[in-house]
Amino acid sequence: MNTITLNAIIQVIHYLFFTYAFLAISSYIILSIISAFETIDYFKKNNFVDYTKILSSNIAPSISIIAPAYNERLNIVENVRSLLSNHYANYDVIIVNDGSKDNSLELLIKAYDLVKVKYLINPQLKTKPLRKGVFKSTNPAFEKLIVIDKENGGKADALNMGLNISNSKYVACIDVDCLLLEDALQKMVKPFLEVTNKKVVATGGVIRIVNNSIIKDGKLMEVNLPNKLIEKAQILEYLRSFLLGRMAWSRLNGLLVISGAFGMFHKKIAIQIGGYDTSTVGEDMEIIVRMRRQLEEQNMNYKVAYIPDPLCWTEAPDNYKTFISQRNRWTRGTIEVLRKHRKIAFNSNYRNLGLLSYPYWLIFERFAPVIEVIGIIYFGILIILREVKWDYALAFFILAYMFTVLLSLGAIYSEELTYHQYKKKGSGFKLVLISLIEPFVLHPFILYAAVKGNLDYFFNKKKRWGEMTRKGMGNITK
Repeated sequence: MNTITLNAIIQVIHYLFFTYAFLAISSYIILSIISAFETIDYFKKNNFVDYTKILSSNIAPSISIIAPAYNERLNIVENVRSLLSNHYANYDVIIVNDGSKDNSLELLIKAYDLVKVKYLINPQLKTKPLRKGVFKSTNPAFEKLIVIDKENGGKADALNMGLNISNSKYVACIDVDCLLLEDALQKMVKPFLEVTNKKVVATGGVIRIVNNSIIKDGKLMEVNLPNKLIEKAQILEYLRSFLLGRMAWSRLNGLLVISGAFGMFHKKIAIQIGGYDTSTVGEDMEIIVRMRRQLEEQNMNYKVAYIPDPLCWTEAPDNYKTFISQRNRWTRGTIEVLRKHRKIAFNSNYRNLGLLSYPYWLIFERFAPVIEVIGIIYFGILIILREVKWDYALAFFILAYMFTVLLSLGAIYSEELTYHQYKKKGSGFKLVLISLIEPFVLHPFILYAAVKGNLDYFFNKKKRWGEMTRKGMGNITK
């Protein structure tokens, strides 16, 4: 290969990388701007809403909170107490103990005076069979609680069991390790009750990190920044994702995922589409994409809504091993869902779903880590060939770093202007400092997990969920 040909190839590759980077940065900027307008509109519409009217209304719809549990002994009692403390009249709590190997069930039986009962289950969705059965409390204070003990089938299978058990109009699916705020159900159900020209079929909510915060009797008493750097860095990641990302997709009616940590669905529609897919590790994304796909094919005028209020708090990984395992699973889940529903891609019959949402996830979520790794390898080759123009390379790296930091600062600013959860003196300044080093302490591990997830998906056919080791949520006080 002569020098002219080599230079031409290098030039073309440079233009391809530049085009991709330009489009990615542009999309992030556009989404951030749209998110800002959507947040402003949300505050205008909801700041003066009296949610007690929903609470006291005779026509407030019934809601079942479904929480799968697997080896959750550290948090199970406290988190169930949190779910039972919700300020909503017409709801029940369904805990699905999915074949736990620890003493989670025994702890629940003791704490909530549970006894085994005969309970009619409508087997609309196929699930693993019951193990010890269905339990209810003899204490009237816990009459809303239902505990199911079944054979292990995975999170999706446990959620489907909850759908079979529920007699409510809506279901709120939540991770049992999450802490739900008292007014969460009122705010999540509100979009379903609003009179619009679009039928709301699901709502999602913001997920926040509770590590090192103070919890008492199932209630969040004080929000603190976590101690470890990896935990603080994840706060920035969550702020960017939820405040600057999903708010925009809500505005565009293009949400492809509602976090499995907390989402609400119209139960009838969830069952009609077959419930959760037990063959994927990305069941939270898959059910939304499948739901939207079928509704698009039925030409229904619908909406997947999004609530920016910090309603749900979860324990984030506090070590890199667990973090990588979690992100590996997220990567594999995304690949599975996008491949399964590839018919949607660039298909105008699916409107925004096919022409906007799916292409974005495919190009800037699915392929982003792959392209980044290719870029790193390519840069190494250029170094070997001594073809690197260091002034341009340095300018590119500085630009990428500055954009990442500015995006984080924008998320911090949005949080400070809106919900301002981190009220302790110096918390905002600490987050700003973390934004300067987060690209170096978190992103490399996200990239590694994504690459490993791709390799595991294509070469390791065994379905692996990945363990999330619990340390106990926040600082719990009695």
